[in-house]
Amino acid sequence: MAQDLAPPDQLMQRLFGFAASRAISVSAELGIADLLKAGPRTAEELAQLTGVHARSLYRVLRACASIGVYAEDADKRFSLTPMAEPLQSDVPGSLRAFAIMITTDWQFQTWAEMPYSVKSGKPAFDKVHGMTSFEYFWSHEKAGQVFNDAMTSNSAFSSVAVVNGYDFSGISKLVDVGGGHGFLLASILARYPNVQGLLYDRPVIAADAEKLLAAHGVRERCTIEGGDFFESVPTGGDAYIMKHIIHDWNDEQCVTILQNCRRAMNKGGKVLVVEMVVPEGNAPSPAKFLDLQMLLLLPGCERTEAEYRVLFDKAGFELARIVPTMSPFSVLEGVGK
Repeated sequence: MAQDLAPPDQLMQRLFGFAASRAISVSAELGIADLLKAGPRTAEELAQLTGVHARSLYRVLRACASIGVYAEDADKRFSLTPMAEPLQSDVPGSLRAFAIMITTDWQFQTWAEMPYSVKSGKPAFDKVHGMTSFEYFWSHEKAGQVFNDAMTSNSAFSSVAVVNGYDFSGISKLVDVGGGHGFLLASILARYPNVQGLLYDRPVIAADAEKLLAAHGVRERCTIEGGDFFESVPTGGDAYIMKHIIHDWNDEQCVTILQNCRRAMNKGGKVLVVEMVVPEGNAPSPAKFLDLQMLLLLPGCERTEAEYRVLFDKAGFELARIVPTMSPFSVLEGVGK
């Protein structure tokens, strides 16, 4: 176990963290978890099915198995483990697309320029690629598809936790601000048949929500509107939910978005912000590393409870409570002051 190793050995393991990420990502690209669904296979069998070099694939999977992603038996056959199961493409909460995205070339090139962000406080992505990350994804079709698939994958993972962890009963009209293709809103409406929904995002994104909402059987209870949440949001909602939106932007931009929600909501309404909350002190948390992703790619950041309280206060809200979920994400509930 890592905790039994001497400090230099533990540090060496941490320094190879990028290698673990890339190995898992390559296995996801090759669809290894899907191929192991029917049972254990050798690297030779998997290599034949995927068209790659058998010995090299074995070395990748052996490394993955050493950290609990896949397991190797005495006959050198590999099988799924609990950590490998989310790499399947068709399971609820699949993280395959996210695993593929996290070590793309444009990610690695950006992370290599971390010193620039540390020195300047600005996203290294803009320096490396000559444009903002969102502009890059809009103008590079393949990268944009990889990013969108990863966000949908991440949304599926977090949305299930949010629907199971927060009680949406009592809300008549729920507005999903920056709702993307609508996975979260569709999941909520499917669970709560008395809730009416409104999905709001940039027109080019919101237009793609039609099919997903219909597939969930909730299209008739959901309106789709396009617009810019920095300018305004639709009026008349009892609650305004934003998942993975606030962490993209700096404090000033976040206050603008939240104030727009405050002005638009019905009397007695509330705002629901779905994000990771950074724990204080030395407590381990994926939020602390996601925060570095934000540092390098976007003007935003992950925030502590205290920082969210300040942000909500500036926008005219009181942070009434933080509802944890069975995931790294929480629902921060704000009510008007």
